[in-house]
Amino acid sequence: MSVSDLRLVLVGWGAIGSRVAALLAERGAPVQIMGVGLRDAGRTRDLPEGAVVLTDPADLAALSPDLVVEAAGRDSVVPWGRAALMAGCDFAVSSTSAFVDDAVLAEFLALAKAQRAHLIIPPGALGGIDALSAAARLPMAMVRHEIVKPPAAWRGTGAEALCNLTGLQEPFTFFEGTARAAADAFPQNANVAVISALAGIGLDRTTIALIADPGARMNRHSIMAEGDFGRMAIRLDNRPLATNPKSSEMTALSLVRMIEARLGGLVI
Repeated sequence: MSVSDLRLVLVGWGAIGSRVAALLAERGAPVQIMGVGLRDAGRTRDLPEGAVVLTDPADLAALSPDLVVEAAGRDSVVPWGRAALMAGCDFAVSSTSAFVDDAVLAEFLALAKAQRAHLIIPPGALGGIDALSAAARLPMAMVRHEIVKPPAAWRGTGAEALCNLTGLQEPFTFFEGTARAAADAFPQNANVAVISALAGIGLDRTTIALIADPGARMNRHSIMAEGDFGRMAIRLDNRPLATNPKSSEMTALSLVRMIEARLGGLVI
């Protein structure tokens, strides 16, 4: 690795974190994965060569990373984000459901400002977030975000108590409400609800519909918005990650794009 390589720490080595590392390696990106944050120090299989295992966020600062990327679940956001920002490192959040707590977001923004660091929220499985965010510079009347996934993607979540996932014969909307409520109740599947809400009109004005569809083969996101800017309708059909149907391939690709954007002069 050269001294100019981006110094990266990944928090989490599940389906998303390991996929991000594999894609960066395949693409030959000039990135040095300095460390991987894990809950269990014994789960070190297939970690990047030279990466230090971190189980305590307090040890993060010693590695002096340029960027810390969280992909480990909502419980990891506060301890790792606080440690990263206090050390002056930029912090990218995948488990944005942590920000249903307004105090967490406020703390992170204050730390980022004080330490001249950045809190980064990648678009994850979504597209068109730049347009939604731009449109929100003028008054907006509504934002509706529908999330459609196969029943298997909703197993192990609160959806099992709201519908018979194995017996569905047609699409079933088992939740409709605010982005705050959706992300709080379904943190594994609805992190994107926070992303569209923060980009647009907020957690309490954005409407989220969660749908189990036995005919779906991909994870679909449809965002509709109206306001002084005009109207927009954005739809993505994302392939699920082979190792985790709750997440999309696009989620990992979005993180790779964000990391690579920091390496060159062109940012799109």
